[in-house]
Amino acid sequence: MSARRPLLGISVGDPAGIGPEITAKALSRKRVYEISRPLVVGDVRVVAEAARFSGLSVETRAVDAPADGTYEFGTIDVLDMHNVDMNTFEHKRVDAMCGQASYDYIEKTIRLAVDGEIEATVTGPIHKEAIQAAGIRHAGHTEIYAELTGAKDYAMMLAEGSFRVVHVSTHVSLREAIERAKKSRILAVIGLAAEVLSKVGVDTPRIAVAGLNPHAGEGGLFGSEELDEIIPAVEEARRRGMNVDGPIPPDTVFPKMKGGQYDVVVVMYHDQGHIPTKLSGFSYDRTTDTWFSMSGVNVTLGLPIIRTSVDHGVAFGKAGEGRANPDSMIEAIEMAVKLAVSG
Repeated sequence: MSARRPLLGISVGDPAGIGPEITAKALSRKRVYEISRPLVVGDVRVVAEAARFSGLSVETRAVDAPADGTYEFGTIDVLDMHNVDMNTFEHKRVDAMCGQASYDYIEKTIRLAVDGEIEATVTGPIHKEAIQAAGIRHAGHTEIYAELTGAKDYAMMLAEGSFRVVHVSTHVSLREAIERAKKSRILAVIGLAAEVLSKVGVDTPRIAVAGLNPHAGEGGLFGSEELDEIIPAVEEARRRGMNVDGPIPPDTVFPKMKGGQYDVVVVMYHDQGHIPTKLSGFSYDRTTDTWFSMSGVNVTLGLPIIRTSVDHGVAFGKAGEGRANPDSMIEAIEMAVKLAVSG
């Protein structure tokens, strides 16, 4: 990590979930302040309550603008949005008030980044049903960021250490995902994958492209998408100088990357990428009903600003109890710093 400490905006996500807790826990680590200047965007009372029930030895401080923060270990600077009524607020439930609040946090953080007041953004988990209960029609963070920044070619990357996937499509039905697996889109995502890896220090990244169908179509026996769309995209990427293999059968491409053959896999749809990445980074202990590892980072590629995120949801089942794991938030902060410092 560079000695420069970039200024990060961290939107806490849905107040009723674990977002405020994992944010407070991450910011109770001295290392976070050694590499960054973290500004929380949320409601200071919710963050203070999360610090309290988590037993953290930190203070919370409301600020009105990024320039007002002290960014010193032991004090969490919160750009206070004043949008949660603590008289009615409850953890663990879908609430339109919390859905609206989480959207407001995202929008404010994006505006700060677009205006150059912060250098990168980090997002906590939101609840799509709560967002929609507030009358906001977005599928998720990625789509909100794309709309508010005007991005056209963008994609989601999940990373757990050197295990990385970039998605051709995400929050759509499986039927629609098949329709979106087109040469132009696949080629654009291969390019986005190559670009982001070069920014984090992977020279000439080795890129694998997963097949859509079982056995990558088996020469057209199990579907024609590989022949019609994926292979032409891979061939064009090679002509443009990228180090690309594929399409590779989905049941073997991930073990190959885990073994070091590839630096990233371009996947065709949401679950094709999410399942192996979470299998790599998440570990659950049923005897204690706890996740002792929730490792992984979500990065939105193709935006005019930097956005990283936790790789998990709001976890209503444990919200407000002080037992949420902050690993993914810490990794998201570290990734945001890397991208900000690399320019």
